[in-house]
Formats: sequence, C-alpha cells, structure tokens
Amino acid sequence: QVHLVESGGGLVQTGGSLRLSCVTSGSTFNFYVMGWFRQAGGKEREFVAAASRNGLSTLYGDSVKGRFIISRDNAKDTVYLEMNSLTPEDTAVYYCAANDRLMTRHSSEFDYWGQGTQVTVSS
Repeated sequence: QVHLVESGGGLVQTGGSLRLSCVTSGSTFNFYVMGWFRQAGGKEREFVAAASRNGLSTLYGDSVKGRFIISRDNAKDTVYLEMNSLTPEDTAVYYCAANDRLMTRHSSEFDYWGQGTQVTVSS
C-alpha cells in the first residue's frame, strides 16, 4: 500500500496564497501519477490538479486553472499544490491521491488517498 500524508492547510485571507504538500511512502514515487482533489461541505469531491510521473504534464480543474500550480519533487517523494488568489469558494478539505496508470481528472481512477488537510479562506 502507498501512504500519502498531506500538510500545509490552514486559514488564509481572500486573495492570499497557501502551499500544500503531500509526502508519499510505501512504493516508488515516480511510478505514480499524483493528483489533488477537494471536497467542500455538502459538495461532491472535485478534481483540482494532476501531475504526470515526471511532473512535465499537468491537468487542472476549471475552477482553479490559472490560480493553482501542481508540482512534484521526486527526490523528496513529494507533490505540492501552490494555491493563489484564494477565495472562500476554495474552502474545502484537500486530498492528495495517486495512481499508477493514467493522467486523469476522475477520482475513481486514483487508488491511494491521503487523509486530507483543511483549507479555509476567510472573506
């Protein structure tokens, strides 16, 4: 099993920035496509971003494109999510996820999940 641990969540003002990290263990990190998803209260889990095994290909959800940046450091077994120009609609629990097959927006294709980290954006 692959274990994922997110960190970096917290409270930030509207317009501010936050950087999330996800450290992976239990397998070879570069085998995995890495993704970020989020779930706000009362809403379905939403795709945020994904990065290919070498980090050179990325996907973004429509609501975050142009504001968020996904990156990875395979030497540290870590994927990051830089979040900029945050608004209260970005408030959610953010989850790190991994799969060994596809670059995809579909949460069902991701096999391993972290516990999540709370991001709250004040208005």
